[in-house]
Order: sequence, then C-alpha cells, then structure tokens
Amino acid sequence: MTVSTKPSLLEMEAIAARHPHLLQSSSTKRLKTALIGIGVLLYLVFSWWFFSIGHVLANANWGIAGTYLADWVSYEVRPEIAIAADGTMALSYARNSPLGPNPNPDWVTLEKKTVTRTIEAPAAAQASKPKGSSSFNFMAPNAALGDNQTVQAPNRIETRSEEVVTRALIAFDRSTSIEVASGVVTATHGGETLVMTVDGADTATPQGPLPRWARQKRPGEKITLSFGLTGWAEVEGDEVSIRNRFFGWANFLFDTNSPFFGKPYGEVASLIFSGERIDPARSNLSLAWNNILYNAEWQHLDVWTKLLQTVIMAFVGTLFASLIAFPLCFLAARNITPNFFANQLTKRFFDFLRSVDMFIWALFFTRAFGPGPLAGISAIFFTDTGTLGKLYSEALENIDDKQREGVKSVGATPIAVQRFGVLPQVLPVFASQALYFWESNTRSATIIGAVGAGGIGLKLWEAMRTNSDWENVAYMVLLILVVVFIFDSISNALRTRLMGRKTH
Repeated sequence: MTVSTKPSLLEMEAIAARHPHLLQSSSTKRLKTALIGIGVLLYLVFSWWFFSIGHVLANANWGIAGTYLADWVSYEVRPEIAIAADGTMALSYARNSPLGPNPNPDWVTLEKKTVTRTIEAPAAAQASKPKGSSSFNFMAPNAALGDNQTVQAPNRIETRSEEVVTRALIAFDRSTSIEVASGVVTATHGGETLVMTVDGADTATPQGPLPRWARQKRPGEKITLSFGLTGWAEVEGDEVSIRNRFFGWANFLFDTNSPFFGKPYGEVASLIFSGERIDPARSNLSLAWNNILYNAEWQHLDVWTKLLQTVIMAFVGTLFASLIAFPLCFLAARNITPNFFANQLTKRFFDFLRSVDMFIWALFFTRAFGPGPLAGISAIFFTDTGTLGKLYSEALENIDDKQREGVKSVGATPIAVQRFGVLPQVLPVFASQALYFWESNTRSATIIGAVGAGGIGLKLWEAMRTNSDWENVAYMVLLILVVVFIFDSISNALRTRLMGRKTH
C-alpha cells in the first residue's frame, strides 16, 4: 500500500495562510521588477533618440553596402568607350585590366571602319634670326624680333586615316546589355529599355522617364545605371564607363605578366611537370612558384610576411608582458607583500598601463619608433603588462592559505614558501591567462597595424583606402580568420591541459 506524501488542497491553503510570503511575491518585489523594466525601456528609448538610430537606418545606403560585399567575392572588368562629336568611338581598358595587355572579351562586340580625318597639326618653329641681322621689318613694324628669337610658322593641315569604332555592344548577361552607336546609348535590363543621347561633349539626355535602375541628379549630367550583382555603368556626354562584374578572384595565382597567365590549369600543370623550359635559367616549377609569390596584383609573399609579423608581434608582446607582470604581481598582492605603499604603487602602475588603450599606445610608439613591428610589440607589451599584472595579483589574493601555511610550518624559507605553497596553485591560471591574451592579441595586432604599427593590419588598411581592391581585403581577412582559428584551437587545447580538464 502506497501512502501519498503530497499535501492536500486544504493543507496547501493552511500553509499559505500561515506563510503568505513563501507563495506570493510581495508588492515591493513586484514594484522593483516593474521599475527595472520601465528603466530599461526608457534607456532604450533614450539611446534610440540620442544616437539617432532611426535616422541612420532610414538614410543608410544599403545598395553601396551590398556592392562592397559583392566586391569581396568578385572582380570587375572596366572598358571605357570614348565618344567623339561625330559619333565615332574608341574603346580602351584600364592599364591594370585583369584581362591582360591585349583584352578581347567575347562579351564585347565591336563594329569598326576606317575613316579619313583632316586635322590641324602644329608646325615646327623656324630657325632663329642671325645675330647680325636687322630686327626691323618694314612690312610689320610691330613684329620686330630680337637676337636668337624664333618665328612661329602657321599650323599645317594633315590628312590621316585611322580605324574607329562605329558600334559597340556590351552584353553583361542574357537580360542586360548596352549598345552605343551614332551618339545614341541604348541600355536594356530586366525587360526594360532606356535610350539616351550623348553629344560627344558634356551632355547626356535620357529619352523618356528613367527606370528604377537608372539615376541622374540633374538634367544633362551623367546617368548611372545599376544592374545589381551583374555590374553597373555611367553614361556621360563623351564617354560610357562599363563595370562588368564576374564572380571569383581574378589572376589569383598568376598575374598578367606571367607566362602562365590565361592558360587552363591542365596546361599549366603540363608545362610545370613535362613542358620545355620557358626560362632557360630555371625550371618551370621554380618559375611558376616565383610568379605566384611575386604576383603583382595579389602580392602573396608580402601578405604572408606581414601576417607572420602580426603573429610574432602578438607572441613577443604577450611574452614580455607575462615576464614583467609575473614578479610585479607579487608586490601588488596584499597577502604576499603586506606593505600598503608597495601594493598601491604597483597597482596604480598596472592601472596606468591598462587604462590607456592599446590603439593609443600604438599611435604613441609609432611616433616614437616610426612605423613597424617594434611599435606594435611595445603597444601590446604595455597594455598587457597592466592587464596581466592585475589578473595575476587577484589570483594570488584568492589562493588557499592552508597550503602556504603548511609549507611554512616545516621551517621553509620565504622563497621556498612561495615556490611550493603558492606557485603550484597559480601557475596554471597564469599560463592560461597568458595563452588567452596571446590568442586575443593576434586579432588586436591587426587593428593596431592599421595605424602604422606593422603587420598585416597596415596592408589591410592600404587595400581598403583604395576603395577598389575589396577582393584583396577579403583575401587578407580570410587569412586572419584562419590564423585566429588555428591559434584559438591551440590556446584552448593548452589551457585545458594546464587546468587539468580532459578534452572531449
């Protein structure tokens, strides 16, 4: 037979009557909860107003943000179509075009013809008058010439034949294209067509209302055409600028100066392992590796060297900070050094070092030492000495005194008491914190590098300042993520072993 121990309803009511505070929240507690909720709500409303969050979100240019993100994983080919007053055109590419020195993409169709132009060319200056000749001219009294002056001959008329483009068709994809012919630019996108006339000088005029993907600030000014991830274009009176976007990183292995540029990977592999030597002085494998390292567009060797500098900056700065913070923390711990003056002096020194942000220290040392890794190491060293010193001293102040008293009771010297009674308790904690800071400083060294403290941060900042090399930015960010992930895993594994916990 089972006896129920669950109280009955009458018993519950009796308990509630005798001890109402156990089953019911007091009005004071409910009021405190309500006040806390109202305070949090007022704080959020104040923050929304103070930082103008609504205005910022409403005026944010999300289109540009999306374009920047697309630039991380794509590249643009940028042909420029110059338009003359007579409607003829000339096509050119940027000097550093990813298509190489002689671009001829299949998405550009050109119609050309040879035209004869009559142009006025400047004539060469006539020889100087002899020194002994008269400078007076009866036919033109006001045109007197002094010694050693030249007579400017009238310009001569020349006739030249040259090849010009009469029609250009740029096919972005199946639904997007731009055609330029006879001073008329026709853009097609998403089933809509926009016709624009250009005068070969400074005026572009749309024929009809602008679709949603076209924008013109003022009449006659340039017209910007946005095709999303496909690319964009700008139409001016004398020029059409094309920005055709392609997914991927162009020329990541070989730049346009490499003999392997533009070749399929199978052909490159065949050349490396079985082809005749391209350069008689070295093997094709050595040549290919050299071309990769010194790739002018991606600068792999320089990027990897700067990344190694960042890792070394973080390691050396953290190591020196740990070595200096270790002895000083014993002076800051009240239970180790019972001297008020020594405690306060050391703790205020730690506060001074860590109260100045690492970024500010980096600016200071960059001015002192000049740009380079030494400034970054010094910034990390100063900041982490203060932070690790504070953490170490707090760990010392929280040790178990029984172990120290036990060592002291056998007559050990003060140094032996610290060695056998204190260090075994705090060394795993010290090492764990140093490892964490080493991993964290790998990220921080990237930021301080942007102000001239060396490492990949400076390289990253240079790529961002161009506002056109976002694929290089993505490459360096990816490398940083990989390095941080590796060191985070190493740091976690070492900390787990030091703290005596098994990994799973």
